[in-house]
Amino acid sequence: MPDKIEIVALEEHIAPPSLLDAWAKAGVPQIPQLGFGDEPFARRLRGFGEQRLADMDDQGIDVAVLSLASPGVQNLTAEDAVSAAREANDTLAEIVAGRPDRFQAFAAIPTAAPEAAAAELERAVTQLGLPGAMLYGRTGDKLADAPEFDDLYATAERLQVPLHFHPQTPVPEVLKAYYSGFDDGVGMARSTGMGLATAGLGWYFDLGVQYLRMIFSGVFDRHPGLQVIAGHWGEVVLFYLDHTGIMAHNARLERPLADYFTQNFWVCGSGTVSERYMRWTSEVVGTERMMYSTDYPYTFGTRPGGFPFLDTANGVARSFLEQAPFSHEEKAAIGSGNWEKLTGHVTASCGQRDSA
Repeated sequence: MPDKIEIVALEEHIAPPSLLDAWAKAGVPQIPQLGFGDEPFARRLRGFGEQRLADMDDQGIDVAVLSLASPGVQNLTAEDAVSAAREANDTLAEIVAGRPDRFQAFAAIPTAAPEAAAAELERAVTQLGLPGAMLYGRTGDKLADAPEFDDLYATAERLQVPLHFHPQTPVPEVLKAYYSGFDDGVGMARSTGMGLATAGLGWYFDLGVQYLRMIFSGVFDRHPGLQVIAGHWGEVVLFYLDHTGIMAHNARLERPLADYFTQNFWVCGSGTVSERYMRWTSEVVGTERMMYSTDYPYTFGTRPGGFPFLDTANGVARSFLEQAPFSHEEKAAIGSGNWEKLTGHVTASCGQRDSA
């Protein structure tokens, strides 16, 4: 019988008290989806103790790589973002140190202060042992391909750590133009339009376009070793590469468009347990560029109307991978092997420092 597949899940969110305080100060809506209040969902998002470990066991997840709930510190002023990121990263490192067998973490990065962003990534990796960072696309009106982020990308390339990108809500102009006007009797924060603009669909277009902008603006030509992790089965982009690929010639790229996704990107499913999407992703980038995530707690116990594709509870996170149409070796690589190959040098050096 093959060995049990180890599963490391890469998009597992948390909202520590310091982040909630920073958000409240900035006037962010205090809703359960961001960790505010006493609803079970909010408590799960804030927690990192027995409840989260029990939920991981329920899912069949061995290790959770924690990251701040979207948009992290990227909706804060430069000054507030720097202090909030440092405090959040110190907290994440403490959580990992308490249960290194079950937790790792992505660093929070204060992109509103680009020079501090690169320095905080360096500190998080070399001093705290965090094996990469979670970014959230846009910072204010600056998209991910903005030139001021070049030092951050250069630092990630030099340290050989991945940057995982997560979507955030589209800008107000896009919300108004494409997602307003639904007469469903509730405010915009809870409306059909806002749902469509965010987790329904708009998130993925917003970030997928930024991936293409990063490619077309030369980010990966300047930093060919930069590694990006994309969730939600590639944020729509993978499904249009056979069409969008013509832009490689128009934009005078150094490589075919698909090559950037097989050389600079890694792809996770973010708790969307769709075999069709998984098969398509494997055809486009190969199982050697796929990893795993559940988007906890956003896909834990969530089956509105019995909808089956966004619930990883009751062992589904594990059974989905174990029943995938791949060899045992490929499933083991998706579950944890590819992650270890990508970040093992950081976790190994962290272990050496701890034992010194």
